[in-house]
Amino acid sequence: MRNFTHDLIERNVGLLLVLVILTISVGGLVEIVPLFFQKSTTEAVAGMKPYSALQLTGRDIYLREGCYGCHSQMIRPFRAETERYGHYSVAGESVYDHPFQWGSKRTGPDLARVGGRYSDTWHKDHLNDPRSVVPESNMPSYSWLAKAKLDPAAVAPKLSAMKTLGVPYTDQQIADAPAELADKTELDALVAYLQVLGTAIKNKN
Repeated sequence: MRNFTHDLIERNVGLLLVLVILTISVGGLVEIVPLFFQKSTTEAVAGMKPYSALQLTGRDIYLREGCYGCHSQMIRPFRAETERYGHYSVAGESVYDHPFQWGSKRTGPDLARVGGRYSDTWHKDHLNDPRSVVPESNMPSYSWLAKAKLDPAAVAPKLSAMKTLGVPYTDQQIADAPAELADKTELDALVAYLQVLGTAIKNKN
């Protein structure tokens, strides 16, 4: 019987493939599975609330317009990061996000703690004409958002879908959701979403 050596493994492609898959599987189980049982990664931080109907709609617009392509929502636990952006990101902030918006792309600044940093008027001016408030910005204008009315009838199914994913919406919240979007624009919704980002950690501190 041949010795089970590196030479044998490297010459036998099938055996190498099986061992690689086995190694990755064991490593994945050891690293990933415990996270599903840690409260710090599965439970919301203190003070964290599900998005309101308007905020959830704004998040959909954020995704639709590809804002995540230039802005991350993840502050790393490094001094340079926390001094600029604030408290580092924690998993408990994203338990109601499906999918979460962590990432490292920063053509523009990180948005994990942007909530409450600027006024609604500032955000609207920034989205309508970015260079009116940030002269060096290379962000395009999103002026059409102020003209696009929201569809109140479309929001209740979104909340219901999120409820099936574990977001604790009540039946009353779902029933009241359309009224929250009445006479609102996509710009209103997007600003509402931006204004809530990171506020749970801020309020906690």
